Amino acid sequence: MDFPDPAVIGVGNMWYVFGTNNGKYNVQITKPQGFNTWNVLAKDALPNLPSWVNADLAAVCAPDVSQLDKDTFLLYYSAALAPDPAYHCIGAATSANIVGLYSPMDMPLICPDPNGNGAVVDSMINPSGQGGAIDASGFKDADGTRYIVYKVDGNSLGSRGNCNNGNRQEPTPIMLVHVDANDVTPLGQAATLLDHARINGPPIEAPSITRRPDGSYALFFSSNCDSFPLYNVTWATASTISGPYSRNGPLLVTGVQGLTAHCGVTVAADGTPKI
Repeated sequence: MDFPDPAVIGVGNMWYVFGTNNGKYNVQITKPQGFNTWNVLAKDALPNLPSWVNADLAAVCAPDVSQLDKDTFLLYYSAALAPDPAYHCIGAATSANIVGLYSPMDMPLICPDPNGNGAVVDSMINPSGQGGAIDASGFKDADGTRYIVYKVDGNSLGSRGNCNNGNRQEPTPIMLVHVDANDVTPLGQAATLLDHARINGPPIEAPSITRRPDGSYALFFSSNCDSFPLYNVTWATASTISGPYSRNGPLLVTGVQGLTAHCGVTVAADGTPKI
């Protein structure tokens, strides 16, 4: 099944998983039965896109869904920019129904200096960094505090080599921003949690955070190049959500469960399941 970048959410007694575009739907949806049978719904959760998204090459990917209240759901997504689809930024959309249809907000949510020339793209959150942004994931802490974790897409700036970031390595930091109960209004500046290191290869991406039973935090992310067998899921831990995070060894590598190039881990709000 072609269902990249799965994001899981439980609503009532049902589980829903959202996935990257498949050439037909911008955002796919499935209602897994016991996580053994995956039936993709014949609908697009995000059929209409805002004007900042490139209509010819939308490249919508990496969705994530949060429930704000009983009748409000928020979808984060990444998409190619209308002026230049080589660069991506993060958008947000809302719906009164978990499966949509989701209505996109007019401006990008997060869009730091996409082509690295200092141009300002008007967005709801204006963090530092260059190359645009992708892979937003929402997190609600035990006290109700809400955050977004995401990647600054520095390797989109084209330094060539491995992962388009091998010759002149650009930062690809994983960022954390505290947001209001609406999951889009920033409460303070975004902060860097981690950046790529020699152990990770040229980029790191696809972050997600979960709170562990002992009150510490686990940050999952992918490292190395997504087109190579070295691509893997690794993790880091911290005693506070803002870090500092200590890197641990890879969690999922090529060969585990007979698979190649594992990408991303999403964890349900109650800690299970993990996909």
